[in-house]
Amino acid sequence: MSLKRMLIGLLSISIAAPTVFAQLAPASNQKKPNVVFILADNVGYGDMGPYGGGELRGAPTPRTDQLAREGLTFTQFLVENACTPSRAALMTGQYSIRNGLSLVALPSGPNTLPGSAYTMGKMFKESGYATAMYGKWHLGEVPQSVPGAHGFDQFYGIPPSTSWVDAVTVPIIKMTHSVNLPEKALLDKGPWIVQSKGNGPLERVKPFTPEVRAEIDNELTEKSITFMKKESAAGKPFFLYLPFSMGHAPNYPSKEFAGKSRIGQYGDKIMEGDYHVGQILDALKEMNIDNNTIVIFASDNGPWRFPVSGFGNLGSPDMGFAGPFRGEIGQSTEGSIRTFAFIRWPGHVAPNTRTNAMFSIMDWMPTLASAIGAKMPTDRPIDGVDQTALILGKSKEGNREALLTFIGPDLTAVRWKQWRFYFKDEGQTGTDFQKLEGTYINSSAMYFPKVYNIEMDPHEDLNLGGYDSELAAFAFPTIMAFVKSTKQYSIPAAPNTTNFRFGKSD
Repeated sequence: MSLKRMLIGLLSISIAAPTVFAQLAPASNQKKPNVVFILADNVGYGDMGPYGGGELRGAPTPRTDQLAREGLTFTQFLVENACTPSRAALMTGQYSIRNGLSLVALPSGPNTLPGSAYTMGKMFKESGYATAMYGKWHLGEVPQSVPGAHGFDQFYGIPPSTSWVDAVTVPIIKMTHSVNLPEKALLDKGPWIVQSKGNGPLERVKPFTPEVRAEIDNELTEKSITFMKKESAAGKPFFLYLPFSMGHAPNYPSKEFAGKSRIGQYGDKIMEGDYHVGQILDALKEMNIDNNTIVIFASDNGPWRFPVSGFGNLGSPDMGFAGPFRGEIGQSTEGSIRTFAFIRWPGHVAPNTRTNAMFSIMDWMPTLASAIGAKMPTDRPIDGVDQTALILGKSKEGNREALLTFIGPDLTAVRWKQWRFYFKDEGQTGTDFQKLEGTYINSSAMYFPKVYNIEMDPHEDLNLGGYDSELAAFAFPTIMAFVKSTKQYSIPAAPNTTNFRFGKSD
């Protein structure tokens, strides 16, 4: 059988990715660094100042510009294609499909983070860190899946199985009269802000309304600074995970930032998020611990490009910008899985530097493990790789040259160096004005993969599959490694939200 025929046969398998075990650096005798990880939501590659956005896009980002000057900017930061998959990959150092989370999690859905998952929260907790998470978890709210079950001492945020858009749940029900209850009863049944300590139960705090949504990032930042000050005063290293709302529709800005940008509410929220990043940086400096604190600021995936009716102001669409790349959240395209990221670590990471090496959101876990002297588990495959040499300036190429993309049960695309291979044809669903992209795309099988050179053709306008089809063979070892790993370490059923089947199958 020819290599090409073997490859095409393999691509009918709906899963793929390499198994890599991080090589650990010995623990430092110095005081362990604090770690602050700030995660934006649906912010595109072209939104932030250091990537050509900011002032030029009508929403200045001066504090993010400062962060770039003081640290390392990634120009090939690669994620998964939606909120839940990326957050699962970040927390576990694994492709989201390994934990059954390769689609956006829905409230009451069966796919949630397994209790057996080894997470970044657990890693820091076991390494003697105080841990806190404020904001959006989106990995499930059953007891085995919540932040407290995965190493976080403190949690405050929206329900762990929902997203920022759920703030409009009660207004939508009221508008449509779909539930015949008074507003007070609707608020009681609707989504609430919740909190927990350790692995204790989730406690309801207040209804999650549009008014609360507008001011939520103020709350999350204030709680983050209080946490850092408390642990710093106690002399204990801390890990702060701050996945705030910046970028995700509905982008209701706080009173302080309403109308600040020149591009509507999305721009207002970008400027507000930038301000909160500055508050964190200022607090670290005030506590005199900024030199011993790793600060990471990144987005979970590319922008939501659908112009959401009613969420913008003065007719402005509530959506981000993917820069030179094609696509949006929910797709396998470069604009979906490539976004911004920065790391600042004074005395270790050189200031005002950039890298074009491939860096996956999964790589943060083994890289941070190396920084704090933690051990990664050896009883499961770890798809993230230790990129310490890259961030310290000791390597230009880094330790990654390939990345796989999944949607539900399907392997849909592979990045290998500057090449993108698509194994599913993604297109709009619906007709006329109901045509939708993003998370509503439809995918169909192809007999041969599409091939694009991202460096030559960042918008993916020229399919080179007919000219360079043999290039697909270079993705073969990566795919085979993942397939082999799934025979040793089984993966759960992929999430499903539409394909319901009943009765016996032949």
